[in-house]
Formats: sequence, C-alpha cells, structure tokens
Amino acid sequence: MDKKIKIQQVRSRIGMPSCQKRTLDALGLRKNNQIVEHSATSQILGMVEKVRHLVRIVE
Repeated sequence: MDKKIKIQQVRSRIGMPSCQKRTLDALGLRKNNQIVEHSATSQILGMVEKVRHLVRIVE
C-alpha cells in the first residue's frame, strides 16, 4: 500500500530560481496555500527536499 503525503505551498515562488519554480510545477503547486496529495516515493520526497523552504508536509 502506498503511503500518501499532503504537500502545501507556504511561500511564494516569486524571486526563486527557475529550477525551483519547475520543481513546484512538477509537484502540482501553483498558488500559495494550495495542497496536493502524492505517493511518498523517493522522487517526490527528493523534490520536496529541494524546495523545503517553500513547502510543508501536512499531517
């Protein structure tokens, strides 16, 4: 059974490098306070780690 995680964008993407903006796009995050749900795979967790200052994991 896949473990699901909820990811919320808590800071704006304005002024961030384009690689971080593309990472947020790949996660499906477009606006502040938006929440998306993904399987907790190593690829998703790596993307979350790359933009950890812009997102948080919602329990």
